[in-house]
Amino acid sequence: MAYIDGFLIPVRNEDRETYKAHELKWWPFFRDLGAQTLVAGWGDDVPAGKQTDFHRAVDLKDGETVVLAWMTWPDKETRDKAYKSMEERSKDDPDMAPEAMPFDGRRMVWGGFAPLIQEG
Repeated sequence: MAYIDGFLIPVRNEDRETYKAHELKWWPFFRDLGAQTLVAGWGDDVPAGKQTDFHRAVDLKDGETVVLAWMTWPDKETRDKAYKSMEERSKDDPDMAPEAMPFDGRRMVWGGFAPLIQEG
């Protein structure tokens, strides 16, 4: 089974297309480093919870929407190697600076996951 990276990202509503373009711009970079799939979903039915929810996870502000995204990799080793390459590139690439991102990366929630079940 593939290795999974999952992300919750707060994106300003007016930056929806900018965010989409950002993901499409960077997808070939990750694909060329071994990523198999990228899925990004714009929050459409994301209710507030009583104890916890997606809103609180990213400290969602007025005028923002939660994006749920994930990438799959053939294995963790490929993912780790790709992230090391990304870290090296980010040192010299102004497009990878935090202020160049169409979201507040300080409030992004992310992590890597070993598959437990994969159907379909």
